[in-house]
Amino acid sequence: MRSDNVTRGAERAPNRSLFYALGYTKEELERPLIGVVCSQSEIVPGHMNLDKIAEAVKAGIRLAGGTPVEFPAIAVCDGIAMGHVGMKYSLVTRELIADSTEAMALAHQFDGLVMIPNCDKNVPGLLMAAARLNIPAIFVSGGPMLAGTLRDGRRTCLSHMFEAVGAYKAGKLDEDGLEEYEQNACPSCGSCSGMYTANSMNCLTEGIGMALRGNGTIPAVYSARLRLAKHTGMKIMELVEKDIRPRDIMTEAAFHNAEALDMALGCSTNSMLHLPAIAHECGIELSFDYANQISSQTPNLCHLAPAGDTYIEDLDRAGGVYAVMKELTKKDLLDTSLLTVTGKTVAENLEGVENLDEHLIRPIDNPYSPYGGIAVLKGSLAPKGCVVKQSAVAPEMMVHTGPARVFDSEEDAIAAIYGGKIVAGDVVVIRYEGPKGGPGMREMLNPTSAIAGMGLDKEVALITDGRFSGATRGASIGHVSPEAALGGPIAFVEEGDLISIDIPNHSIELKVDESTLAARKAAWVCPAPRITAGYLARYAKLVTSAARGAVLE
Repeated sequence: MRSDNVTRGAERAPNRSLFYALGYTKEELERPLIGVVCSQSEIVPGHMNLDKIAEAVKAGIRLAGGTPVEFPAIAVCDGIAMGHVGMKYSLVTRELIADSTEAMALAHQFDGLVMIPNCDKNVPGLLMAAARLNIPAIFVSGGPMLAGTLRDGRRTCLSHMFEAVGAYKAGKLDEDGLEEYEQNACPSCGSCSGMYTANSMNCLTEGIGMALRGNGTIPAVYSARLRLAKHTGMKIMELVEKDIRPRDIMTEAAFHNAEALDMALGCSTNSMLHLPAIAHECGIELSFDYANQISSQTPNLCHLAPAGDTYIEDLDRAGGVYAVMKELTKKDLLDTSLLTVTGKTVAENLEGVENLDEHLIRPIDNPYSPYGGIAVLKGSLAPKGCVVKQSAVAPEMMVHTGPARVFDSEEDAIAAIYGGKIVAGDVVVIRYEGPKGGPGMREMLNPTSAIAGMGLDKEVALITDGRFSGATRGASIGHVSPEAALGGPIAFVEEGDLISIDIPNHSIELKVDESTLAARKAAWVCPAPRITAGYLARYAKLVTSAARGAVLE
């Protein structure tokens, strides 16, 4: 066993003495040591219950003959970090999580790992660590939050909460109405209740084969979540015994399965950052462009919030991720021969699975649309591409041309939106918010929610080299690459320039002639870095393009 390096032989007596100091017994040290990576905290609603998940996982490990050893991972609550400098620290934690988990796992020579994440960057960060370490590993998340309920019986969620602020600013909602949302949008622990980034990544963890059935959908408050955690603890012992490793599971074909599931579910655009980053740790380069190929052949089967008015708890009742995957197999859109952490193939996992609600999970022959939930656009504004969640775009905004309203920061844009300076037809451009220019590639949920809350989401587009929350809806186009700080064309857009967006044809064009653009480029001077010290300054020096998943080099 790998743990023999710290537990066996006379020369490891000093190491054992330190385990004894921790209260471990000789009998426990003779069993496989399983690291339990738990990101429980008192600042993230999706993580407040993870101590209970960890205890259940540890019970499962002990039942199956292992010794669990818990250690922490960090996590940022994107909702709390939203709208201020804190959001610069969200995406960048992905690499911190991967690096720190690598350090802990190798320093202490664990035989296997159970990862317990839940929220936006915690899930991909731990998947990156699992791929990098390539020792037996399995995931169980903390589960999704329940949807909220307003006094009139309408269900609600965090995206409605952010949009309520826009409605309040526009005079469409009074203070009592705003407080009603505030008190009811997030009624329980768990990752926020729509198909936002956290739930997207937890569902895709099932799809890629690294978690047991229900990981993405069983609500956080259900006891079934604790049973799942116990079974996950038991299963890691089988993976250790059989030496089944993450890279045996996360193959190139598995990533294509995950992308197909992504398109069918209508996941967050952040998956287009995270899947390539995880693949990179597996030694696989997942092309940004390949998303359109997957999308062209994969129907969109779900319209969960913010695209629709159903929630993750509803998806769970309908059969969960496996029911969606089962629909995809009817058109041979998944490779079902692949190994998963169950020890079985995808095909074996899907035996007997049924779609229990064809209104929530559309049958493959009656989809919401014949193409997937995400599109990559390219053109003169984004030569290396940009991303839009097309399943959450109103039909009237799928093709749009309008004048650019240009802002060099999120703060300037939100002030203009709340100030009533953005009107129907405008294309809001927010730049210098990319991975390097931000630094940190902030989410733009505040401006998109303000636009939606003020009733402009069917008339105004927003384009940025930053990114969007999974809670964003409307013609919100992010990840523009190259970013402004690297001298991408978005840096040369001027107020009033026409921008043409054609989502069905995957096109985004800046309607300015080449000679004018060349003159602007020649005169351009990159603004001084906003952050010059600390982790963000180091991150800015190392981070690559959003088109490559914003991985570090």
